Amino acid sequence: MSVFPKNEGSLDRTLRVVAGLVLISLAFVGPANPWFLLGAIPLLTGLIGWCPAYQIFGLNTCRYKKIMNM
Repeated sequence: MSVFPKNEGSLDRTLRVVAGLVLISLAFVGPANPWFLLGAIPLLTGLIGWCPAYQIFGLNTCRYKKIMNM
């Protein structure tokens, strides 16, 4: 069992990883500013499959958890 229970589905996780990588890549191709660091948030949440905001608001896009809770 993971420390953080999964609350993100496959599509959600994929979109977060892609968005995070795009934001981080701005450090190499865009103007120099610290905003690219915001890309770490969706990248990390997408990689671990757990979003603290989802936890706070009781959201869950993970299909496996929805099936198990039925």
